[in-house]
Amino acid sequence: MENKKSKKRIWTYVIWAVLFGLILLPSSRIFLQQQLMKLGLFKPKLEKVQEPETVSNSENAPSAISSAISFVNEEGKIFNVDSLKGKVLFINFWATWCPPCKAEMPSIQKLYDKFKGNDKVEFLLVEIENDIEGANKFLKQENLTLPIVYPNSRIPEEWLSGAIPTTVFLDKNGVLVSREQGMRDYSAKSVEDFIQNLINK
Repeated sequence: MENKKSKKRIWTYVIWAVLFGLILLPSSRIFLQQQLMKLGLFKPKLEKVQEPETVSNSENAPSAISSAISFVNEEGKIFNVDSLKGKVLFINFWATWCPPCKAEMPSIQKLYDKFKGNDKVEFLLVEIENDIEGANKFLKQENLTLPIVYPNSRIPEEWLSGAIPTTVFLDKNGVLVSREQGMRDYSAKSVEDFIQNLINK
């Protein structure tokens, strides 16, 4: 009887150890988060951002904000947000040390593939820590072909207020139309439709 209790206790410890391992290990957390996304959780809300009540020539106006923002890729190519007007922008802020950021990347890849070759949309995946080596390693490991860029200017709080991952959508006039904070499933049809509607406007 005592032997059975001892075995049961050991198995209980093993199960708890496995569960803690799944929660604490970044790769396991990423896997769990991706499974939750497949269950239909973490769908983007795509809520309209309320425009601030500012005068059009104010430095806080949407056009003034976007004109000052730029990003740069590994090759040194600069992406100035103001010069990208006429395109819908999908800008995702992430870091190589962030498990939820990594967890949503395959869903972003699916969305990116749907619009690949469409010159009315630009995807910018902004690794905020300038970790070029880490970003390249992650892309290679996950077989991703996303366009990674790095900050080349100050990022406005209207876009990124500290939490990552955060994704912003800008319309063809460079105006912020939606912001998603936290992990999301961007492979959802609703996101594709949202971007297509912005293209058609």
